[in-house]
Amino acid sequence: MSLETLGWGPDLDLALSNTVSQSSSSSSLVPGRVVRQQRGLLTVQTAGAAFLARASGRLLHQAQGPEALPTVGDWVLLQPPASGDGEALMHSVLPRRSLLKRREAGSEHDGQLIAANVDVVFLVVGLDGNFNPRRIERSLTVAWNSGATPVVLLSKADLADDAAGRVLEVEALAPGVDVLAVSARTGMGVEDVRARLPPRRTGVLLGSSGVGKSTLANRLLDAARLVTQPVRPEDDKGRHTTTHRELFVLEHGGLIIDGPGMRELGLWGDDEEGLANAFADLLALATGCRFSDCGHQGEPGCAVRAAVENGTLPEERRANFAKLLREQAFQHRQTDATAQREHKRVQRNQSNEGWARTRSKRRGE
Repeated sequence: MSLETLGWGPDLDLALSNTVSQSSSSSSLVPGRVVRQQRGLLTVQTAGAAFLARASGRLLHQAQGPEALPTVGDWVLLQPPASGDGEALMHSVLPRRSLLKRREAGSEHDGQLIAANVDVVFLVVGLDGNFNPRRIERSLTVAWNSGATPVVLLSKADLADDAAGRVLEVEALAPGVDVLAVSARTGMGVEDVRARLPPRRTGVLLGSSGVGKSTLANRLLDAARLVTQPVRPEDDKGRHTTTHRELFVLEHGGLIIDGPGMRELGLWGDDEEGLANAFADLLALATGCRFSDCGHQGEPGCAVRAAVENGTLPEERRANFAKLLREQAFQHRQTDATAQREHKRVQRNQSNEGWARTRSKRRGE
């Protein structure tokens, strides 16, 4: 398999040249792309062979955090095993053009890398009971933060009474984002998905368990490569069938990454672009607020509240924006030392003021 088939291009030629010129030891390393990740084990495909690979001690030591370590879709430089059999050592990760990540489920601080160097994030939403506008807004924020382009796929459209109406509904809350109704069972919309993955372009499927990601991937691959299961009929919840992340090359040359379903998509990091893109309409309204720091909670002259009251902006969308904004601020405090110190200073001042008021009351002042 050639590197070009995996998505290699002129930008990576330049990155490889720069990396090799900065380290004499890099001349013996070969480039490859991480094509599979399962429970910490990575498989890297090079031009000559595929290897199980692990990060070298130096890469682990120099990593500033989990974001610096390789994940599916990454391009790496590795040292193949001497005997041709065994583990290869990954020595460096080439610069990324995008990185899809989330806060790890059940944690406030730890993150999880989902995929790197993707061009399109396909947000898969089932029309059989999985449909949730607020989750779509959250998913769009995560996708925009990655640096890739989001596309919303309304799957199982053959089961919906009004798939076209759902498309219009999502287009209203996702300005500028393509929204497609698809059915892997009937083939509806599948060619539209394939058309967004020309040769060497990489997409990733993101969504909850049971929304049809693996079924759609099988349809794109024209083969039953991935195991699928039906959702539970009693609650329309999906079952975790896929247990690993894997990159596949489609017959026409595009690439697709499939992985386990995710019921939680917490924001991780202090990126602001995702929220700005996902709620561009709301932020445009906010320019008309009387105060530049308006929190849209009831301040006088709030243009956002006015839009809610006259029915042009759903209250649920405003509330979800406020929720995600608080989550983003929390993440910013976790990742920015200056912000952490400022937050502690404000808390300390508030605590001192509260104590002063309590003391005054006790003295009868």
